[in-house]
Amino acid sequence: MSLSKTGRLPLEWVRVFEAAGRTGSFTAAAAEIGLTQAAVSQRIRNLEQLVGVSLFSRQPRGVILTVDGEAWLPYVTQSLQALNRSADELFGKAPDRIVMSASASVAQLWIVPRLAALRDRPKFQISMTTMTIEPDFAKANATIEIRYVRDPRPPGRATRLYREHLVPMSAPGLLDNNTSWWKLPRITVSGPRPGWQEWAVQTGDAATAVPNYRFDNYVSAHAAALAGLGVMLGSVPLSGPDLASGKLIRLSDKALTPDAGYWMTAIEDMLTRKNWEELVAMFCEPSEPA
Repeated sequence: MSLSKTGRLPLEWVRVFEAAGRTGSFTAAAAEIGLTQAAVSQRIRNLEQLVGVSLFSRQPRGVILTVDGEAWLPYVTQSLQALNRSADELFGKAPDRIVMSASASVAQLWIVPRLAALRDRPKFQISMTTMTIEPDFAKANATIEIRYVRDPRPPGRATRLYREHLVPMSAPGLLDNNTSWWKLPRITVSGPRPGWQEWAVQTGDAATAVPNYRFDNYVSAHAAALAGLGVMLGSVPLSGPDLASGKLIRLSDKALTPDAGYWMTAIEDMLTRKNWEELVAMFCEPSEPA
């Protein structure tokens, strides 16, 4: 198949060829595109003259693709699909409602403080749902899901929410000049984050005794630390505002920085690329690539 140096492939002719090749009929292609059968036949003939080969074999009862036509059809179909996807991503209509699913701790301590940025953006409803279990990526129901991921990167559209840093922290009144922080009561959180055992292994500090308080969510453990119940191995990104205000204090220069962490994910056909990039800019740390 060859084109002259000045040859161009009119998109309309290519689109007609793809419809006819996919349906196996000039009549069906005409009905799909909104042309007459004669107009489809003429455009196919013009395309064949341009590329210099026959794309269809005309039979008494219809048409069939030639060897050249059958070889070219998959490339044409994929190219048109890519063109349609790019148009939808860039220019598609923004959703009226975005459903976000996240754990209670991430929703309360990370997402909600950043929702104020929506005041200057196009109005759409944000519907927050609490993720009680870690779901299968293939069964996503929300527009945006924020999940704790142990693998390097989730499939599809995904951006790390923030880089995790875990450090010992407590209320300032709990520690006096005569008390070492590792002698204070310990607070632990059940779940996927590294805990006090990982802290002892990675930092070389003495192993901790059985924690005095165990919570099944980070929000409750955070509240317990604020109340002065003990030392929590806390997330600097989630507890950052209370560290900055002095309600909590960091007790060690050491930190755990696991590769695992929270990622914002979306099904590609539920958002335009522009919408996705806006949400990434709103909720994800700037250093994390989209």
